[in-house]
Amino acid sequence: MRELCKSKGIPVNEDYTLKSGQPRVSKEKIDPMAGKTMETFKEKQAGSGFAVSEIRKDFPILGDIIYLDNAATSFSPDPVIDAMVGFEHQYRANVGRGVHRFTRIASQRYWHAHEKIAQFIGGSEGTTVFTKNTTEAINMVAQGLAWKSGDRVITTILEHHSNLLPWRNLARQGVGLDVIGIHADYSLDLAALENMITPSTRLVTVTHASNVIGVMTPVTEIAKICHDHGVLLLVDGAQSVPHMPVDVKHLGCDFFAFSGHKMLGPTGTGVLWMEEPVLEPVQFGGGMVEVVSGTGFTTSEGYQKYEAGTPNIGGGIGLGAAVEYLEKIGMERIRHYEEALTNRLIDGLVRINGIHVFTPGPQVPRIGVVSFTLDGFHPHEVAQHLDETADIMVRSGHHCCQPLMERLRLPEGTVRASLALYNTEQEIDMLIAILKELAG
Repeated sequence: MRELCKSKGIPVNEDYTLKSGQPRVSKEKIDPMAGKTMETFKEKQAGSGFAVSEIRKDFPILGDIIYLDNAATSFSPDPVIDAMVGFEHQYRANVGRGVHRFTRIASQRYWHAHEKIAQFIGGSEGTTVFTKNTTEAINMVAQGLAWKSGDRVITTILEHHSNLLPWRNLARQGVGLDVIGIHADYSLDLAALENMITPSTRLVTVTHASNVIGVMTPVTEIAKICHDHGVLLLVDGAQSVPHMPVDVKHLGCDFFAFSGHKMLGPTGTGVLWMEEPVLEPVQFGGGMVEVVSGTGFTTSEGYQKYEAGTPNIGGGIGLGAAVEYLEKIGMERIRHYEEALTNRLIDGLVRINGIHVFTPGPQVPRIGVVSFTLDGFHPHEVAQHLDETADIMVRSGHHCCQPLMERLRLPEGTVRASLALYNTEQEIDMLIAILKELAG
């Protein structure tokens, strides 16, 4: 990559990292628990815009690579890792079981993580349940509602398989599934949604932002349609929560699901938020009961009702640290910064002969997820070339959205570059330069 930077005119530091500030040799960290460091970070933000060079110091994994696969999994900053290691090294214990000091500390911090995440999404008045990921959260809704034969669910062509297969699986219970399409500009067909709702419709389930083409859906408008017809609304927020301010009360949804590993948190963590705890629990055992008698049991109240067994305690605490990290940077700042990077990426791609970009125009709300193809190359070939010749990591294939790929007539899928707060303009320029060279 060093020689490529030099040949493409991409500025680099003395240590050959891409130049976006001082070389990454400082050991300083943005520690949510250390006010002095964070205050210094805030001052640098205020004086020079978005302090990406400071942020990158907390992600040593970035090293000499360009990572553009954030829609699949983001990296975790040092404060998140520190929070998880702190649990393992200082107070590892089960939660809600026991009175010794370790279990009291673990229980308090695990509970507090729920509170922080609820506040982060504007959901303090609802119930915030920790899950393994978005997939598990959506399945909890699919399995926790009481269905009857003839009920119907509506979803969209934009959905990840995780927001499609749980509903198709309900066919064995006699539940039908309807799928609404998109317009030529990739925006959702709301007229089709209204026309598709019938008295048998129980639930509408939509992605907040597509993990393939980056288009955002008008959730507040969808919520109004649903509530006017007495229909529940589930929103898959896996791609929105890491990149913009989210307020579930403003959105008007009944359920909101997202993953920790896409928002700087640990893998194996996720969230299901419910406005009302109307679901039946789908797992039973220790931790979710208040009283057990010889003939029955009484479930606990709150999130505990839905978290049977020993949870991912360290992961939950780490997710709380990730939320605190994002909040201290500022989600509005992150949103504006990533918008600028996205525009730079799209503007560069559309100028390359042979590249076809599948993303909405600036008039349609979108996130930093950009899919494209290159004439004469399979998406996997492009991704492999970028990795092996320039240390650039992107995703290729169907992105767990095969029905959408069929709709777009892309049987081999796409190459997808997806952005995060630690990416830089120089990284975007490098990607464009290598693709231009590959396209000839």
